[in-house]
Amino acid sequence: MGIHKEGYKILIYGFIMLVFVNVLAGLIWPDMVLLRYTVLIIAFLMYIFLLFFFRLPVRYLEPDPGLIYAPADGKVVVIEETEEKEYFRDMRLQISIFMSPFNMHSNRYPVSGKIKYVMYHPGNYMVAWHPKSSEMNERSSIVIETEKGAEIMIRQIAGAVARRIVTYAKTGAHVTQGDELGFIKFGSRVDVFLPLGTEVEIPILQQVKANKSIIAKI
Repeated sequence: MGIHKEGYKILIYGFIMLVFVNVLAGLIWPDMVLLRYTVLIIAFLMYIFLLFFFRLPVRYLEPDPGLIYAPADGKVVVIEETEEKEYFRDMRLQISIFMSPFNMHSNRYPVSGKIKYVMYHPGNYMVAWHPKSSEMNERSSIVIETEKGAEIMIRQIAGAVARRIVTYAKTGAHVTQGDELGFIKFGSRVDVFLPLGTEVEIPILQQVKANKSIIAKI
């Protein structure tokens, strides 16, 4: 277990604020010991939450071209056939995973292959489980062509709390299943768009983990 690099700056600033707030509380309320300790405990718990949020567990997997792994930790909130309008412009099988602020937020490649398309879209910040969030919120879309020739899209979507999407994918790069795709800060959603007929391996509302849970077979 480690700390994700996307959290380094926030954690440093957070620690400085933790010290500042508690020094300030001591100056403002020098005789109110109970209040000062209350402020200290609240600030400390908030910092512990930041450490928890930016945790980076070690998860290895053996790449398998026939399996699609969950790209994120969270709850499966959508399994449906839908029209994907950005890249494919046809019907696809959509599986969506909602990440609460308590989930690990590192995103992983669900398959190995060559990156054919990467696009960032600025947008709104509706709650991540809203049906229109996939098309209207801030988001990044990545399309991977697998060694079997199938094209799969992964879409990182910002939510009402998450307002910072980080994507490491580069067009033309060859990526390995399980490697890190990116990071979304403070609650969000990841959509996966698969070819119709893909065999789904998880039910709706299932809790899944990146690099551990198999969501489909191709």
